[in-house]
Amino acid sequence: MNVFKKFTVLTLATMFVITSAFAGSAAAAGDTLKGKITINGSTALLPLTLQAAKEFQKLHPKVSFAASGKGSVTGPQAVKKGIADIGACDWDASTDVPGFKAFDGQVANKVAVIPFATVVNKNVGVDNLTTEQLKGIYSGKITNWKDVGGSDEDIVVITRAFGSGTRVNYQAKALGGGDIVKKSKNYKEVGSSGDMKTAVATTPNSIGYIDLVYVNSDIKAVKFNGVEATAENVINGKYKIWSYGYYMTKGQPTGEVKAFIEYIQNKKFQTTTAKKMKFIPLSAMK
Repeated sequence: MNVFKKFTVLTLATMFVITSAFAGSAAAAGDTLKGKITINGSTALLPLTLQAAKEFQKLHPKVSFAASGKGSVTGPQAVKKGIADIGACDWDASTDVPGFKAFDGQVANKVAVIPFATVVNKNVGVDNLTTEQLKGIYSGKITNWKDVGGSDEDIVVITRAFGSGTRVNYQAKALGGGDIVKKSKNYKEVGSSGDMKTAVATTPNSIGYIDLVYVNSDIKAVKFNGVEATAENVINGKYKIWSYGYYMTKGQPTGEVKAFIEYIQNKKFQTTTAKKMKFIPLSAMK
């Protein structure tokens, strides 16, 4: 099973533990890093976290990981409670954002650029949606695909639960700050990026949103205001639905946590592993 397929089956509240038994190589001579790093939060960042942890352990097999994805807001909350070393979050949780107060005393460490895409079930005959059309769909004012150029079928709206960083960014950037309103039986909330992908793939006439790493042939990404959701279009400024991904820490990171964050931020990892997984290297953004 390849990396992408493995990540797409992630479900809400599933815990992944990576231990030194799977490190696969001995540490470099003189390696002093050891301990356990616990990471909680964003499901958008979870594939990156898991892959980076595997690579890091090949260099430092005495470091183990426990990583889970339950939504962005749970990341800094877990750090605040002292039950996680790193809180993965799709926004800078050290500052106020609409709907969420800043987590005082936490440091936001940028680790990736995350493109998000509007996705539909493969039976939906629509390839482009505008800001106004998406606002209409998610506010409940537009309920049939024929009103946006598709077939005469009811739209099934799938969204992430409150506290999702993907939802925060999608509302701000795709919906122009517009509301997501439950107005009919054709509405469903899911708890993770993996659940979103599964729901859209298996529900005819559905629409949802997800980070680009999860998009494959099971679902269809549609254009936003005529612009395709690609890394290139994010970098050139044409595509607006994206965010930085952060690892939140209590104060400045130290020890093995600092080393792990620096490993992810390193140009080599950013331009190889992260790029292959459809994240965008930090250095690519102006």
